[in-house]
Amino acid sequence: MGRFFKNGTFEQELLQAYGSADMVVLAIIECPHVEVGGLPAQDWPLRVTLVYRREEAEWRLVHRHADPLVKGVSLEQAAALARGEAD
Repeated sequence: MGRFFKNGTFEQELLQAYGSADMVVLAIIECPHVEVGGLPAQDWPLRVTLVYRREEAEWRLVHRHADPLVKGVSLEQAAALARGEAD
């Protein structure tokens, strides 16, 4: 990961949290401004869900899902990306 994401900043915003005795679910927005894959630094906002489970005395991350917060992607553009075509 350190070779793919470089030279930037990182902020998080907690949107929602749910907790029980043995599980915590967090919905957050991650706001990194980094170089990714050799591209110039830019904002890469992500909508993220994290699930932690208690295992004895430790909390372990058992699931992480993230998807980009993108603006202005039409249905046609999304379909082309799903087919592996780039504009």
